[in-house]
Amino acid sequence: TDLCCQGPRRARQAAAAPSRGGLARITQAPSDAHEAVKPRSRPNVTRTWTVYLSGEIHSDWREQIAAGAKGASLPVQFTSPVTHHESSDDCGVAILGPEDAPFWKDHKGAMVNAIRTRTLIGAADIVVVRFGDKFRQWNAAFDAGFAAALGKPIVVVHPEEFTHALKEVDAAALAVARDPEQVVALLSYVIDGRLTRT
Repeated sequence: TDLCCQGPRRARQAAAAPSRGGLARITQAPSDAHEAVKPRSRPNVTRTWTVYLSGEIHSDWREQIAAGAKGASLPVQFTSPVTHHESSDDCGVAILGPEDAPFWKDHKGAMVNAIRTRTLIGAADIVVVRFGDKFRQWNAAFDAGFAAALGKPIVVVHPEEFTHALKEVDAAALAVARDPEQVVALLSYVIDGRLTRT
């Protein structure tokens, strides 16, 4: 009688019982049992990267990077601070009430903006920090330092003439780019392994 039809207990007993020749009979599980325990192959999962774009808000560099990433079909979502200058300046007093001294107005606004920036930098996979030539972006330098303290990979973008002034920030970055095109090329290489020479 086929052992596989006798149930698991009877099959174990029969397998352990000595045969006529004094040797234990060894039964082999049917081939379909082996097929049942084979691990299933995992589907390919595309990771979506989160890139925080920090820095100057007076040019369209963010839009250029976003357009380049879309054109390269990169799985990226971009986050950023509030880029409307007046809203960023006035958010504290507009929401929480006026202040008599400019210091306290700015202080209140900075704390409100920090709720957003700290949260989004903390959630980012990569932090891109751009320094433009219109204003001294002290807040961008602070964002770079905060990202470095969190161990985030940092890409700094600035003109060559800022090299000396930003040497400490550059030293904390993993890459220093000159323009949005280089940032897109970096993202393409890091995410997809595609090398584009700029």
